[in-house]
Amino acid sequence: MTTIAPAGPGRTAASGRYPHRWLAAVAMMIAVLMDMIDVTIVNVALPTIRRDLGASATQLEWMVSAYMLAFAAALITAGSVGDLLGRKRLFLAGIAVFGAASLCAGLAQTPGQLIAARVVQGAAAAVMTPQLLATFRAIFSDKERGQAFGLYGAILGFAAAIGLLLGGVLTSANLFGWNWRSVFFINIPVALISLVASARLVPETRGRSARRPDIAGAVLLTAALVAIVYPLLEGRSLGWPAWIWLLLCGGVVALGVLVFVEERRQRGRIAPVLRTRLFRVPAFAAGLGMQLAFAAGLQGFFLIFTIWVQAGQHFSPLRAGLTAIAFSAGSFILAPVAVPMAQRYGRLVLVAGAVLMAAGVAAVDVGAHHIGTGTSPWPLVPGLVVAGAGLALLVIPLVNVVLAAVPAEAAGGASGVFTTAQQVGGAIGIAAAGTVFFGYLGTHSLVAAFTYTAPFTAAWFLACAVLSFLLPRTAVAGEPG
Repeated sequence: MTTIAPAGPGRTAASGRYPHRWLAAVAMMIAVLMDMIDVTIVNVALPTIRRDLGASATQLEWMVSAYMLAFAAALITAGSVGDLLGRKRLFLAGIAVFGAASLCAGLAQTPGQLIAARVVQGAAAAVMTPQLLATFRAIFSDKERGQAFGLYGAILGFAAAIGLLLGGVLTSANLFGWNWRSVFFINIPVALISLVASARLVPETRGRSARRPDIAGAVLLTAALVAIVYPLLEGRSLGWPAWIWLLLCGGVVALGVLVFVEERRQRGRIAPVLRTRLFRVPAFAAGLGMQLAFAAGLQGFFLIFTIWVQAGQHFSPLRAGLTAIAFSAGSFILAPVAVPMAQRYGRLVLVAGAVLMAAGVAAVDVGAHHIGTGTSPWPLVPGLVVAGAGLALLVIPLVNVVLAAVPAEAAGGASGVFTTAQQVGGAIGIAAAGTVFFGYLGTHSLVAAFTYTAPFTAAWFLACAVLSFLLPRTAVAGEPG
């Protein structure tokens, strides 16, 4: 249960519904839009950042992975803290810290400073996201809630496309001589506007039965994730010493210990970090694996793609962003029909989406052999469109499948674990793709390194196709009458 405290204009006494709920939703979505854009906007700027700051290949990977790791580590605990102390309060704090971290990222003079700022950005974004989802559940009725979440989902897809394009536009435009720094400075006015609007429009809400966050569990989860991803990112440059493998094993063991402890902990006054009982639901467990594999393939592919087309093909950041828009175009084409198709054909639609993503990456791989330095990007476009179409068929129904498979009272915790898996998968995918790409690049050309690594990213999508067969046959239930 959730309570709404008076904030600004009060609720309507007769209906008990917050009268400015849609304005509040828009204000919150503008803030969270910064996070969604930042996931992709940095990718296009990476080659320019590397030249300007003298960053190593591993540091480039950290600039993306550090954000995702911080997000994954802080997300679930931030949701529990918001339930306890007030979601609006946490949301405003997240906006303020995200804006300040963006300023620090834009002012960074060394790769280390930029990576540190990205860590803070990721943690601040993790503070914002669960507050938005929980606030929507509190201020909207059942019917309006579906509309609000639908709008939120559409904006997420829109943000990914805008991030790719905006990163290219801002980096190429070199406004005020800021170059790549403008991709971070753009967040500052957005943060200020959304901070003022959210402070005035968003009501304070809390969970009536909120439990204390598990700080020890959160620390153990963070340590486990870092211990797993750090060896994948740093192992190649260090020559894979024995201690790297021990650290990786230690991270896996720590994650197992956390699962073991939470599985045996009786329901009490501490909110669990991982909802381990949800893993017993086959559809949830399979969907979680699919989300992780999907994010690994997607983030790994776009890391090597943006570096190759700019450093190898000498595309400008703007041209690279425009080329990548073909991927989003494919997604937009099938997005409106993804759920209806899944309702009719079941899990086969998700299988088709995963196969299309793998086929699209393979087509881009083939196209890479037919594109000369500085020539037209058109050989790459068909594969990007096909992969984007596959994304719509895979990801849009997947969320419905996973959340429909768990009890209604566990939906909030399930969505938190689901989003955490997405961020962890992205970090692992970047580490894995970067290890293969930069390792092969040591003795081969950029195009050879890209065409060698792309099939490894496609394999993640094929794993999604296999896991899809563990989902219920119907995949998505129809809308209630």
